[in-house]
Amino acid sequence: MTTFLLRRIALIVPTLFFVSLLIFGLQQLLPGDPAMALAGEDRDPSVIAFLREKYHLDQPLPVRYALWIGGVVQGDLGESIRIKRPVLDLIAEKLPVTGELALMALLIALAIGVPAGILAAVKNGTPIDYAASMAALWGLSIPNFWLGILLILFFSVELGLLPASGFVSPGESLKQNLLTLIMPAFVLGNAIAAVMMRHTRSAMLQVLSADFVRTARAKGLPEIRVILRHALRNALIPVVTLGALEFGQLLSGAVLTEQVFTIPGFGKLIVDAVFNRDYAVVQGVVLFTAFAYILLNLVTDIAYVVLNPRLRT
Repeated sequence: MTTFLLRRIALIVPTLFFVSLLIFGLQQLLPGDPAMALAGEDRDPSVIAFLREKYHLDQPLPVRYALWIGGVVQGDLGESIRIKRPVLDLIAEKLPVTGELALMALLIALAIGVPAGILAAVKNGTPIDYAASMAALWGLSIPNFWLGILLILFFSVELGLLPASGFVSPGESLKQNLLTLIMPAFVLGNAIAAVMMRHTRSAMLQVLSADFVRTARAKGLPEIRVILRHALRNALIPVVTLGALEFGQLLSGAVLTEQVFTIPGFGKLIVDAVFNRDYAVVQGVVLFTAFAYILLNLVTDIAYVVLNPRLRT
């Protein structure tokens, strides 16, 4: 177990190095010049030259990469060209917002997708199975932004039950915080729940036909115990994998959903940074997202070992 963890941790550094190369290299392909954008409408050549020198835009790409990665190693992701704030502070400010939204969306997805998948597998070939599959297809097909607009029109405009947009921190008002996040969390969780349902159903169908399940039933164990204790535990591995990957995707920023509901999270931050040619913010946010994905994969590997004792050897 220890050797396995050390081997996985050792892969983090080279992976992040290659990711940083991709981030920095692809960033240079973005159209526009940040110095020209910051210089204003007059675009005085002396101002442009000063900005290029200040932000090292006049240096060759290898030098600029070395300066950036050297700061990253020391915990400095650079400074936003646009708003003159450290990128690390911006991430620390936006991460709780997107993190809370992602966690709520994942909980909604698990609460809907896993029970529906179990029920569809147990009732395989029945109208309940077909209804669950149709609901999953609907969840996969409907666009997030369209569902968000419909929810706003119904619950905010027509019924006046929920705020149409904005975000309130839990420190200000926990009730308002939950009210502002429930609709965007449902929009994001709806699509993930559909995928969760299909994966859970597939895994449960495979496990329910295994010999140890037939043995448990032959012993006279209650069906609910056979399903939840014996079958579900062995079917959770693909669900854990999917949950970790989906949570990482949600942390990277649900751009469309955050824009529809005007939530100041990672999605809005990265969109504004791209449009403003704020290279430091784009690089910092994407690198942090990659690091979060790597950590989530490590946690998933550990969960494999916990859920499946055979992997411990």
